[in-house]
Amino acid sequence: MSDLHLKHLKEDNSQKSSSDVVDYIDSHQLLGKNGRIHIRHRGEIYQLRQTQAGKLILTK
Repeated sequence: MSDLHLKHLKEDNSQKSSSDVVDYIDSHQLLGKNGRIHIRHRGEIYQLRQTQAGKLILTK
């Protein structure tokens, strides 16, 4: 998990300047080969998983 790398993507939005950049991480890198990860947020544990249809589901 320590090998996660943020990537930068310029947003294509006419209301923002061309220097605005969005940080993102590839879902395959985040979820791993099992397609799920547990996330602790404000003391609560959530599960982020990928469905068979390729959608992401976040549950508590």
